[in-house]
Amino acid sequence: PLVRPQQERPPENPTSPAEPKGKRPPVLVDGVTLNGPTLDIREAESFLRDAMPIIMEEAVWKATDVKEKVCEWRSPEQLKDLLDLELREGGEAHPQILQRCRDAIRYSVKTGHPLFFNQLYAGMDPYSLVGRFITEAINPSLYTYEVAPVFLLTEEAVLQKMIEIIGWQEGGDGIFSPGGSVSNMYAVNVARYHHCPDVKVLGLSALPRLVMFTSQECHYSVAKAAAFLGIGTNNVYVIPSDKRGKMIPAEFEKQVQRAKDEGALPFMVNATAGTTVLGAFDPLEEIADICERHNLWMHVDACWGGGALMSKKHRYLLQGIHRANSVAWNPHKMLMAGLQCCAFMVRDKTNLLQRCHSAQASYLFQQDKFYDVSYDTGDKSIQCSRKPDAFKFWLMWKAIGTKGLEERVDRALAMARYLAEEIKKRDGFRLVMEPEYTNVCFWYIPPSLRDMADGPEFWRNVHAVAPVVKERMMKKGSMMVGYQPHGDKANFFRQIIISPQVSREDMDFLLDQIHSLGMDL
Repeated sequence: PLVRPQQERPPENPTSPAEPKGKRPPVLVDGVTLNGPTLDIREAESFLRDAMPIIMEEAVWKATDVKEKVCEWRSPEQLKDLLDLELREGGEAHPQILQRCRDAIRYSVKTGHPLFFNQLYAGMDPYSLVGRFITEAINPSLYTYEVAPVFLLTEEAVLQKMIEIIGWQEGGDGIFSPGGSVSNMYAVNVARYHHCPDVKVLGLSALPRLVMFTSQECHYSVAKAAAFLGIGTNNVYVIPSDKRGKMIPAEFEKQVQRAKDEGALPFMVNATAGTTVLGAFDPLEEIADICERHNLWMHVDACWGGGALMSKKHRYLLQGIHRANSVAWNPHKMLMAGLQCCAFMVRDKTNLLQRCHSAQASYLFQQDKFYDVSYDTGDKSIQCSRKPDAFKFWLMWKAIGTKGLEERVDRALAMARYLAEEIKKRDGFRLVMEPEYTNVCFWYIPPSLRDMADGPEFWRNVHAVAPVVKERMMKKGSMMVGYQPHGDKANFFRQIIISPQVSREDMDFLLDQIHSLGMDL
């Protein structure tokens, strides 16, 4: 059964004072009766029994069936009417609530669908999904061992394995965070504390002007971290990238010297392993050399590209990552652990995370507990409540093994190579550049533009194609693939390949469908 059958309430504690026989009189406090639970257990069980088949059928089986729609598009105003969003004084009957569940699933984008290519996550792993079911049902928070023993131990096991794969032979430390953006904020905060430990107590007024560095292709969370932590976005020096989207090391060192000449204190660089749009990998070895010369903290944002570390064939893309001081890596992306699953790790064995973030709340982190309090890891985090995001990854890893994760990565990159070769063969399709990872970027050029010479007017027309094709595919519900302009480049499609559910036939369908939707433009 989906829910355990109803059982009798457990007997009273035999050591408690004897209660008089018969029904106890009601206890009233502020006019509220406190005898017995107010939740109707049988009614709750009935609702769960009815809801779970809907979830399995509509949100799991149909949502991952290539013959079904990726989305059923409605405008915001239409969707507001369909969902009846108003919250009222009284509750609704279970049949109405079950219909709310069906509607929520029906009008949501099916990100586990084989033809969902819109973001840097996709697919549905059954083991990870079961892991999420378990953690949502148990509803723990990862601050202390006493409330989350299983999930703290699985998080520690996953972090230590990821640290080993990065190549930190002397070990390290880490924490799972609520998103790669927060992991990058952790990196900035820890790097600043490492250089200026007084900041924790004395604040920004006690600091010199700090400068950090990142490439023009970095994730926008780096600028947000500078703003959020009081460093200021003007103190984020942006390093030019080459045509492939990689940071230019010589330009990085010039900017470091510039900051020093200005009397500022350069303290960290953010290198990117797998940029969001082009999938580029910064040259980590050369960046590490510069960091060592200038005493800079080196952080690697490998949220997207970290998955390549699982592959013996492709981990060369992150050559030099073992020299980083910190790494952000999101297994919910290439490794399909399910949102959200984001690790922040430091090459440190001095309790740097703890020293930087701890507040020593006495109601949580008592030092006289009956067990080893080193397992109470929550004070390393900037959060109090924290979800057990590592468990689903641990369960999936146990199920398919390191070899299974490696095969997923290798297949995704092979599929990207297949798609790139098909694009070269087809009239009206043009690669933006050869893919380095599984970001395949390309233009679709409809027949009306194919005889036009390259020039400003041609690219203005091409720029208008992708938005229309995207609108048509969304309204049809056939698939989802992203597009964007980039620098001086006109709008192009960015196809992301992750899921092992995706087949060669799906790649062919993608190109056929884009042509079908845009051939009249």
